Amino acid sequence: MADAIKNNVGSFPHGKKITIVFVIGGPGSGKGTQCARIVKQFGFTHLSAGDLLREEVKTNTEQGTMIKNLMHEGKLVPSDVIVKLLLKAMLESGHDKFLIDGFPRNEENRQAYESIINIEPEFVLFIDCPKEEMERRILNRNQGRDDDNIDTIRRRFDVFQESTLPVIQYYEKTGKLKRVDGAKSADAVFEDVKAIFASLNTQAKQPSSMSRAQTNPFKRFLDLFCGCFGTQDARD
Repeated sequence: MADAIKNNVGSFPHGKKITIVFVIGGPGSGKGTQCARIVKQFGFTHLSAGDLLREEVKTNTEQGTMIKNLMHEGKLVPSDVIVKLLLKAMLESGHDKFLIDGFPRNEENRQAYESIINIEPEFVLFIDCPKEEMERRILNRNQGRDDDNIDTIRRRFDVFQESTLPVIQYYEKTGKLKRVDGAKSADAVFEDVKAIFASLNTQAKQPSSMSRAQTNPFKRFLDLFCGCFGTQDARD
């Protein structure tokens, strides 16, 4: 399946630096709001797995109908379908810095991503929000989405808890997880998010601030060696 997806969608040019950040959080945790602010301040391209799936539903294709039925039942869409949609959107954008919102939702998603796209995320932003707060937000937002009825919402909570917890634990063990308190106001959450992304920018700039002598051990040795002779000549 991975080979078929690669052949149908394509791949990034060899050697091109691609920066990816996953954004994970339960339904109503504020992922979309924070991603919009990150895009504006840090220049990332925002891709929402959920939005891509909903756009596919609108095509009225066989795949779109299948996705629609699964979403109505509160079930997860097959990982290969999601990864294919994500990769296609990334390639079509022409950009190289991506926020992938609402993904990976389970271990199957993560494994499919690694086998198909195989670009290690810089980190995983987890917006941690209590279930009661997420439910209140969804019921109040009135976006006209037909998957926002109370029964479906609660099924989505259950699926998120059961399926996404292993993903969160995996990235926590690898040191990639960055957790923020999603129960705060959107402004307060973004203050925490900004600190995380500012750190990423600082790390990216560090190599460019080093001279060739600093990054080449042999060159440092020659500089030190020659410097010693230069000091001796001055004394003589």
